[in-house]
Amino acid sequence: MKIIHFADLHLGVESYGHIDAATGLSTRQSDILASLDRLIDYALNNDIDLVLFSGDAYKSREPSQTQQREFAKRINRISGSGVPIFLLIGNHDLPNAVGRATSTEIFDTLAIKNVHVANKPDIYKIPTKHGIVQIVSLPWLRRSALLSKEDTKNLNFEQLNQAMQESLTNIINTLATRLDPGLPAILSAHIWVVGAALGTEKMMTIGQEHTLLLSNIANPAFDYIALGHIHKRQVLQNDPPVVYSGSLEKLDFGDEEDDKGFYIIDIETDAAGKKKTSFAFCPTNGRRFLTIVVNLTAQDTDPTAVVQNAIMEQKDKVKDAVVRLQLNLTAEIEGFLKDSEIKNALKEAYFFTIARDIKRESRPRLGKFTVAEITPAEALKIYLEQKKISPERLKELLEYGQRLIEDSNKG
Repeated sequence: MKIIHFADLHLGVESYGHIDAATGLSTRQSDILASLDRLIDYALNNDIDLVLFSGDAYKSREPSQTQQREFAKRINRISGSGVPIFLLIGNHDLPNAVGRATSTEIFDTLAIKNVHVANKPDIYKIPTKHGIVQIVSLPWLRRSALLSKEDTKNLNFEQLNQAMQESLTNIINTLATRLDPGLPAILSAHIWVVGAALGTEKMMTIGQEHTLLLSNIANPAFDYIALGHIHKRQVLQNDPPVVYSGSLEKLDFGDEEDDKGFYIIDIETDAAGKKKTSFAFCPTNGRRFLTIVVNLTAQDTDPTAVVQNAIMEQKDKVKDAVVRLQLNLTAEIEGFLKDSEIKNALKEAYFFTIARDIKRESRPRLGKFTVAEITPAEALKIYLEQKKISPERLKELLEYGQRLIEDSNKG
């Protein structure tokens, strides 16, 4: 039995893209869909029995109609070809309020053939062309779904997380006892396992995180544990395999060094009924991200040429990539940089940003303080007080300024 495991599609991420004039859509959305199309092509051309998705179809809890349409087209292509697909609910798939539909629930409501949506812990027995596979689902669950108000009364964060761990572990162990040992069994979970190396999900966190220990999730009743939520692909354990497939496409520069794609799971059962699991990573070769760092000094008589040469040295990597050019320089040579020529050198890039880190000899002062000694909010207050504006106006401007500062800190 051959199964594809992937997760964290996050359709709707538009960072480092632009609007396609022909479609009106972000070109980054096209990147994500292209990676999904490569996965589907592989599934339909390589006798795959099941496609297993471990959560987070969209970036937003309320995806646009266009995003839903494009995702539905791909789901229909898989299911319409006779290959079943399993969709687990992730934290980005949950609605803002209890009782509202999840972003992928429509497939379940319409009873689309070969599409199985899991929004609660359960066992799904899915028929495939090579037999039945059992999938235990552990979607992202709100605290209220696991613990009552009475259970959480007077608990601090650490005690609350411990109670959540115990509840989730009990769910896994209870469902594991109900499995048929003669059939392949997979646990699909959207969860943060303690010890996993973090990726870009730390910038996209929604709500309070709860975690599980590896020992809680690596139940030997399963032939494979298919994880979603952490964007950095990694194998936490080999027996049984505990695997994060990672996000399907690079989402920002936190993914720059990561290969993106999906895992192919191969479960073989011998004549004696003993099962053997192997798995391999298959890259989708999506959009590349590239950081170029150039350190400029006062001895660089033509700093623009130095930057151009650094870009040309990586010309092949720059083409069609998302490029971040980091310039480290002194204030003395800042004025000698020719922005238009630097941008022209990056014209083959898919998208580029240019950041300057300027080292200055002295720091400006605000009254008795240097800028380095006070917070932006304090600096704003000193500046406004020096302008001798009214107390009412001062209060209003400080409130708006604080909001801008907070937004800037969030990126």
